[in-house]
Amino acid sequence: MSDKGQVEERLMRLREEIEYHNYRYYVLDDPVISDVEFDRLMKELISLEDEHPELVTEDSPTQRVGAAPVTAFASVVHRSPMMSLANTYSIQELKAFDTRVRKALPGEPVEYVAELKIDGLAVSLTYEDGYFARGATRGDGTRGEDVTHNLKTIRSIPMRLRHDRQVTVDVRGEVFMPGREFRKLNEERRLSGDALFANPRNAAAGSLRQTDPRITAARQLDIFVYGIGNVNGVTLTTQMEVLDFLRESGFRVNPNVRLCQNIDEVMDYAKSWNEKREDIDYDIDGVVVKVSSLEQQARLGATARTPRWATAYKFPAKQGTTVVKDIIVQVGRTGALTPVALLEPVELAGSVVSRATLHNEDIIRSKGIRIGDTVVVEKGGDIIPEVVKVITEKRTGNEREFMMPMKCPECGSDVIRAEGEVASRCTGEACPAQIREGIIFFASRDAMDIEGMGPQLVSQLLASGLIRGFDDIYSLSFEDLVKLERMGAKSAQNLLGAIRDSKRRPLHRLINALGIRHVGERTARDLAVHFGSMDKLSEATYDEFMSIPEVGPKVAESVVTFFRNPRNLGVLRKLQAKGVNMVEDTGTLSSQKANYFTGKTVVFTGALERFTRKEAEDAILASGGKTSGSVGKNTDYVIVGKDPGSKYNKARSLGVTVLTEEEFERMLKGDEM
Repeated sequence: MSDKGQVEERLMRLREEIEYHNYRYYVLDDPVISDVEFDRLMKELISLEDEHPELVTEDSPTQRVGAAPVTAFASVVHRSPMMSLANTYSIQELKAFDTRVRKALPGEPVEYVAELKIDGLAVSLTYEDGYFARGATRGDGTRGEDVTHNLKTIRSIPMRLRHDRQVTVDVRGEVFMPGREFRKLNEERRLSGDALFANPRNAAAGSLRQTDPRITAARQLDIFVYGIGNVNGVTLTTQMEVLDFLRESGFRVNPNVRLCQNIDEVMDYAKSWNEKREDIDYDIDGVVVKVSSLEQQARLGATARTPRWATAYKFPAKQGTTVVKDIIVQVGRTGALTPVALLEPVELAGSVVSRATLHNEDIIRSKGIRIGDTVVVEKGGDIIPEVVKVITEKRTGNEREFMMPMKCPECGSDVIRAEGEVASRCTGEACPAQIREGIIFFASRDAMDIEGMGPQLVSQLLASGLIRGFDDIYSLSFEDLVKLERMGAKSAQNLLGAIRDSKRRPLHRLINALGIRHVGERTARDLAVHFGSMDKLSEATYDEFMSIPEVGPKVAESVVTFFRNPRNLGVLRKLQAKGVNMVEDTGTLSSQKANYFTGKTVVFTGALERFTRKEAEDAILASGGKTSGSVGKNTDYVIVGKDPGSKYNKARSLGVTVLTEEEFERMLKGDEM
């Protein structure tokens, strides 16, 4: 065999082996090799492909995030239509569906397959002779958008069907964002001043339609597949066989599927999952019911839009109908203007809702929301009120369109919207709303943690002229505070004590508290560890920031701009003069005997008894390590407290070192293990 032939054979073996281990990890959640071994295989594959670029194949694991950004999505015609399901909203309607099916199949036994209805984005995955060739959104059911490059970033989608299946098939599935990733993404956006996603479905849809696959890859999307369109090369007779075929081919199929002998069993299944749908880490909004026999499905047929052999039973809605009385604009600490709908009060999920964020002007336009409209509202994730849609049939002609103000409603400064951004921003540096929100954030728990200094007190201090910025907090006196309404001597003393305590916070808390755009808590930690002091940080250049692996161009530019502003530097000098800590103390919680956590990634699970979670994370940071919210291939240690959650089981399955809180404390002290 020639040298090139040997390289080709080795490349083929490496790709097969890596895809097998991806399948074990992302689909079965049951890895059989260590992270080190997996990384070794990937490095060898990357090295060989770099040496022989002519041998790179589209199904190679290296191509999952290898595509260049696109400017637009091409249109794709589905080989078989992606039909919508008819919805049922009550047990009576579900029984009526069963009656129609049995009437069309007189005397025949009918089995149903009940599946969870994932609240995500429907896609079609096309495999040609067993290889992933193309992926598209549902679109209008006949034609969708080509999002192949973004779908390749989802590791539970196989690049090639397992067991060498030479099958041409359109696989149908639902892309979704797990709850933990949704919460993580929104927290990052909150800290950087970006608009939050209303719910995981919107986040998944927005992530899948990114023009840069690297952004999609960072969002950690997942997929459950549930059916097929056109298929050649395999014979299947029931929906359960379809699911088995998909599972055996390497796809992730939802495990909570039930074969039901009658509609009563379907109703029991639906009732059970309506009660426990909060127990899983992804959103479901109902149950999909399908006649199991594919031959019976074919005879039942379809209407112009929906199949007669399937229906979606929707869980009781957590929605309500109300009227948009007005749309006002709130100004945040970064200057972002957020439109908010003032609503006629309506009860949703156990609470009365009278306002809902509209996020930005583009969302108002896309949903067609006008002042005076009758709208459907829901609580996204049962927490954030959201306007779902407008009931246009109820318009009277008196409704008014909303226009984003050209001047800031708080300070009168110009409002601009930068190219490529969805948020409009106030340009006024002395905007009272930005100052107020900035001070509230500065004193918040994740920043300087000044207990007792909440929004109401901050507004009172500003109105009385006692403070004009967060640097003035450290000039407050007992005499100043006791003059305020509802501020007694004891409360004043407690607040002054909290202010004194905040001076000793580590540098990364201060960096976060400054509210630098695009710099959240995690980035603040990275900057503090890298530079060690505020002086070095403030003098760093753009290139120095870009040399930090965790820092990208937006963060680098934002931090440089912040420290170029003489006003910001003046505030820092005042803080330093008042005794606020300006260095990252690497010896606060760890000794110099041994540094077990340097360069390590640590995850906490369960309730800690010897530390607060913040103290424990600070201890890792002080030791030169990092913390993460989820257990993965790159996790080095999992610290287990009381009543640990699923992270503990994940750590065990991955072979990650698990430490008790006592062992953690001993390692912090540098004691030998």
